[in-house]
Amino acid sequence: MKYLSKALPLLALVLAAVNLRPGITSLAPLIERIAEELALSRALISLTTALPVLCMGLLAPLAPRLAVRFGLERTIAGCLGLIALALLLRLGGHIAPLLLGSAALLGAGIAVAGPLLSGFIKRHFRDRVGQVVGWYSFSMGIGGAAGAVLTVPISRGLGDDWSLGLAAWCVPALLTLPFWLCLPSRAEEAQGGDGQGLPWREPRAWLVTGFFAIQAGFFYTLATWLVARYHEAGLSLMHGNALFSLFMLVGLPSAWLLPWLAQRFDIRQPLLVSCGLGLTLCLTMITFHPLLLPELWAALLGFALSGSFSLSLVLPLYEAHSPLAVSRWTAMMLCAGYGMACLAPVLAGLGRDLAGDYQTPFMVLIAMGALMTLIAWALRTPRPTA
Repeated sequence: MKYLSKALPLLALVLAAVNLRPGITSLAPLIERIAEELALSRALISLTTALPVLCMGLLAPLAPRLAVRFGLERTIAGCLGLIALALLLRLGGHIAPLLLGSAALLGAGIAVAGPLLSGFIKRHFRDRVGQVVGWYSFSMGIGGAAGAVLTVPISRGLGDDWSLGLAAWCVPALLTLPFWLCLPSRAEEAQGGDGQGLPWREPRAWLVTGFFAIQAGFFYTLATWLVARYHEAGLSLMHGNALFSLFMLVGLPSAWLLPWLAQRFDIRQPLLVSCGLGLTLCLTMITFHPLLLPELWAALLGFALSGSFSLSLVLPLYEAHSPLAVSRWTAMMLCAGYGMACLAPVLAGLGRDLAGDYQTPFMVLIAMGALMTLIAWALRTPRPTA
């Protein structure tokens, strides 16, 4: 029984993490087809990715308040139910407003779950933060990769109806919900030093947020337009989808490995800088030489981007010292970070419409990679402890 009491929180965490990305990544291999069938511009269809990210930013500050009132576990269970409902609504995805509405609802569920899952880790796994965050981000990577790789085969198996393929991802969320309902829940209490709001006046919180915002902007832009960039460069759609799948799958070991290395050897900042440099290099090659060793650059891109994401999740856990304080740091990181990141896929799509090619918006991504590296370098000075 004691073993089960320790295993259940980790299992619930892993299953919840798996459900945070398929609703977004499942759109990537189908986005050009959906745009054509619904007669939507690239800027407008990119809202299917941008709206969840925007909601994730706007609603993240609600998470600590809901945790105080309802408890971490019950609030997260409610978020999983909301995610399942949003994905189920995609059965009517051939109606454009309903497809976009499901994206907003999906973002609302993820927005509140994200900060609270970080607080959940701080509460239950205080002495194993790096290892557990590794499993958390690894599980998110599995969900994201599954959404990217399996949605097309699922759609084909369901009569080649893409709306059924998208809606099928409600099933994992519904299966995860009972695990969270079995966990005991208590309302989180504020502690001295937690503060009563988000740490907007902390300069270091803005560095953490800036790093997170850029890597998140990268992920959602690439999840939306990477396949289209490869296709524009002369690769077949099948080859482009294979490269995108490689990009997602190679990120899985990185999501687990880098947080473990960061904690084991206390090298968070060097790893952050390395990820920034690696992303800048890979984006440069995809922008200017997309046909030169595309598998190599897609694999390195996935490794560096997934690693930077998992490392960014670790940062608030080391900056704050209680579950509620971690939730507040994470809420600010997600609020401002996703608020900025949601613009990236839309602006990239608009840039493609205006410039006539994907190379121009991808050049902007290179500059963002350089900025991300500078922010990682600025994080080298540890935050003084109170």
